[in-house]
Amino acid sequence: MNPLLFCLLLLFQCFFLCKSQLPIPAKIDGFVYRMPSVWGESVVVEAFLDPVCPDSRDSWPPLKQALDYYSGRLSLVVHPFPLPYHSNAFLACRSLHIANKLNSSSVYPLLELFFKTQEKYYNAPTYGMSRASVVADMTKLALTAIGESIGTAFQLGFNDSSTDQAARISFKYGCSRGVAGAPAFFVNGMPLSGSPLDYNKWRSTIDPLLANNKS
Repeated sequence: MNPLLFCLLLLFQCFFLCKSQLPIPAKIDGFVYRMPSVWGESVVVEAFLDPVCPDSRDSWPPLKQALDYYSGRLSLVVHPFPLPYHSNAFLACRSLHIANKLNSSSVYPLLELFFKTQEKYYNAPTYGMSRASVVADMTKLALTAIGESIGTAFQLGFNDSSTDQAARISFKYGCSRGVAGAPAFFVNGMPLSGSPLDYNKWRSTIDPLLANNKS
């Protein structure tokens, strides 16, 4: 290709990307863990998690332990972040959005079920499965958390364009924050290095912040 033409195409692409607007959701992305009593005064943790990522799974117990310890002084929002090299991650994240639409209290039980059974959704075990088969299996898993009565509604959720859009926005939101892997954590809006984190790391991070809040 002519070098001048290549440069012009590159400049055009950069201009287009800079000008294009990412879709803005009707409400901020993510699932609030319980409902914090003092959202404006608590330390806020944002976690970007992939339901079929082993590191995301391993980071969840110490974070949950910290949430139990700090109670209302610590708030959590989980953003589903499907890693593209996990073949079924997008479907799992979409499942969370479907669960949130049908019964918001079922989101975290379903996330924990994914963590417990995620090995069955790894690339190798599902290599010969069709997308429909994976969806059917995830639906069965979801019914454990949501209830058998809405099984049909849950499966139909995969045909609902709004849940597809919501899952895409979750991924794009993570990218807009500079997230490139999972798990990734932000504390009061600032990226936190070192993951997966253990409970002691959470304590050493959050204790000084709460002490400063009191002062």
